[in-house]
Amino acid sequence: MKELCNILIVDDEILVRQGIKHHLSWEQYGFRIVGEASNGKEALALIETLRPHIVITDIVMPIMDGEELTRIVRQNYPDIEVIVLSSYGEFNYVRSTFQQGVADYILKPKLDTDELLQVLQRTARKIPSIQYQADAGNNQITMDHVIEKLVSGYSIDYDTELLKQEFPYARFTLIGVEQAEPQGKGHSHPALDLFSKLTDRVTSACEQIVLRQLPSDANAAVFLANLDPRELHSWIAAVREVAQETKQVEPQTGWAISRLFDNFNQMSEVYQDELPKLLSYRFYFPGTALLMEDELPKPVQVNSSFNLKQFTEEMKREHFETAFQDLRSYVAAMSGNYTSTAFEFKSLLGNIVFNITILLGNQGYDMKELDAAKYSYFKTINDAPHVHEAVRLLETFLEEANRQILAKTQQGSSTSMKKLLEYIEEHHAETLNLTTLGQYFHFNPSYLSSYFTAHHTEGFSEYLNKIRVEKAAELLRSGTMSISDISSTVGYSDPSYFTKVFKKVTGYSPSQYRREHLH
Repeated sequence: MKELCNILIVDDEILVRQGIKHHLSWEQYGFRIVGEASNGKEALALIETLRPHIVITDIVMPIMDGEELTRIVRQNYPDIEVIVLSSYGEFNYVRSTFQQGVADYILKPKLDTDELLQVLQRTARKIPSIQYQADAGNNQITMDHVIEKLVSGYSIDYDTELLKQEFPYARFTLIGVEQAEPQGKGHSHPALDLFSKLTDRVTSACEQIVLRQLPSDANAAVFLANLDPRELHSWIAAVREVAQETKQVEPQTGWAISRLFDNFNQMSEVYQDELPKLLSYRFYFPGTALLMEDELPKPVQVNSSFNLKQFTEEMKREHFETAFQDLRSYVAAMSGNYTSTAFEFKSLLGNIVFNITILLGNQGYDMKELDAAKYSYFKTINDAPHVHEAVRLLETFLEEANRQILAKTQQGSSTSMKKLLEYIEEHHAETLNLTTLGQYFHFNPSYLSSYFTAHHTEGFSEYLNKIRVEKAAELLRSGTMSISDISSTVGYSDPSYFTKVFKKVTGYSPSQYRREHLH
């Protein structure tokens, strides 16, 4: 069989790339898609390692467009042919690339299977190193092509005998690995290195197993395992060892093993849905090297969303301790509900940060620093690698908010106390107690009692009686009103109780006081 013609696809739209990849069973026609990139810069890195025969590139792309990519390719890799994809309005770009020596171009609106195949075949015949012929692929669909189709969500007919030859054992499973994006000189392991390490360890532990590396993202790796179920425990133990070793080097690396399945066609569902979902649980289990569905605890059931309305009401009443405690309880529950996505959890925290900043600002608290810092909190919470870090950031924010609340409380305590005393003196004759006073000033009665004692030399009841007795003494000195009327005028419905209180404060009964001062 003659050498296949290798193709690299470059387009910033993933649907276009996927559409070209799955237009045809390319190997049947002597072609092989060896890679794809979303811009010219990514493409140049792949060209250096993959050395494709043909590059199919879009014109308008971010970072590096197709025109610049074409110029560099024709200059540094003259043996590589370039085919340009363009829209109707990009004629000037197309003309410029033709001046750089592109082999052909295709209008995107007219992109169809026949035209694309014809353009590729014309171009491939220009490449002497592969001596392209239309039947170069010998009409053989390889297992690599079948796997790529399945994991991309496309159905494909394949030779079951070929499947048995490649994967002779009864069960299948997928192993997924996700690594943090490298920051500077990181310790991330290339997928090929992980595959090599995993293969060595697993084949040493098991006799009947086949491993295959599958297509994956740059910071991820996915492997297909075909195994005899009798060796399941030995196989899992081997994978666990590798997972723990890699996690020691890079703590943010996470491994996951999907459920076992016996139908090869189920690989698409497991690859696209089940495995990514399992890997997403890493956010809630950062210390776990290997995640398996059967080993996870039951998720905490959170029956309703956070009651933001009640939280806002508590904040407006300045019941900050109650509001923050309710918030902490809800966040703690959500921390155990790993079926909620990391995005949902982080969005909750971000919304809380935003709402607290706005609410405290509206209530007159000095929020300049926190208001300026809230965007930093949004970013750091959004970038948090795991749930514990996200919660820690929220706690840092709440501590800072509490400092601002305390600062205003200390500054405004004298003003608040003055308002309380003025209100008591003005309304002393009414039915006045901690409950009615608390309702007017939006204080909890028990809090108001302790607040009054902490910020005044007398307690609330003692101070109220003092004010009433002073007002009664003025009336007694005038000598015109009965003691019973004076009692009700200053706020006492029971004259005998009034007499008792008056004597306790002044040392005289009301009648004694009147005689003494009239004399």
